[in-house]
Amino acid sequence: MLAVYFDQPGGPENLYLKDVAKPVPGPGEVLLRVAASALNRADVLQRRGQYSPPAGASSILGLEASGHVAEVGPGCQGPWREGLPAMALLAGGGQAEYVAVPEGHLMPVPHGLTLTQAAAIPEAWLTAFQLLHVVGRVKAGDTVLIHAGSSGVGTAAVQLARQAGAVPLVTAGSQDKIAAVEKLGATAGFNYREGDFSVATLEFTQGAGANIILDCIGGSYWEKNVACLAPDGRWVLYGLLGGAEVHGELLSKLLAKRGSLLTSLLRSRDKKYKAELVAAFTRQILPYFDQTKPRALRPVVDTVYPLRQVADAHAYMEQNKNLGKIVLEVASGP
Repeated sequence: MLAVYFDQPGGPENLYLKDVAKPVPGPGEVLLRVAASALNRADVLQRRGQYSPPAGASSILGLEASGHVAEVGPGCQGPWREGLPAMALLAGGGQAEYVAVPEGHLMPVPHGLTLTQAAAIPEAWLTAFQLLHVVGRVKAGDTVLIHAGSSGVGTAAVQLARQAGAVPLVTAGSQDKIAAVEKLGATAGFNYREGDFSVATLEFTQGAGANIILDCIGGSYWEKNVACLAPDGRWVLYGLLGGAEVHGELLSKLLAKRGSLLTSLLRSRDKKYKAELVAAFTRQILPYFDQTKPRALRPVVDTVYPLRQVADAHAYMEQNKNLGKIVLEVASGP
């Protein structure tokens, strides 16, 4: 099969398609013939040599995919059979013509969505679901400040926060992105290039602050995050795009707010945790993706590239121009 490959860490130009062995599904696994796979920041970091896959995971890029079941491995207990459409949460391997998936990490494709749209759901939406419901314990009436609000996780978190009865606020780098995310349900947005989002958040909440902050930036945002965190608020850190170093009185300022700093990653979680998260998401959230229903949830797809243009897709992601997900369409073999 063909798979995205790179021989040494570096820029997008290092990516190419390589003919590699097709995976064989082991006990409890399903072989998925991939139709599409969405790009994630983790793919960019792995390509740069800054994010190694977890032990035992495929070294091929791709944390989410959609397609059709090609083969069911021994010992599978679930409903999957050859030919059924599915979408999958992966620890790696999605940017290839086939990928082997634990059966508990598969989900049905929601009614009314294409396989290209479905590929934009698993990693981004399960991450947002985990951050809000499992880690952040969101409840109705909470104000949720979502950094990178126009990203795949951001656009998912806005819709999930709104569904939970919370008030989603976002940060983004342009007024066009803010306007687009407001159409998805964000109550307000703040352009971090033009002003201080912490001041804007406090002004919007009349001094109360954000009950939950979803933060993929890290070091460069810490002081502003604490400044606009509500008393007893939850600051949920899930990325370090703004660096890992903190200089200043973080602990004293966080303690004064009685704030909680919570951290979370999804890729490195064990298979049992992921299967339980997938099951909860499938039960609680997936029915709301049915496009025949009013106010249906929807994945936001910005751009679609053929797999052979994977280098262009990575370069586009690094320019931070996308609103929502960048998806690779894969030409699968028989």
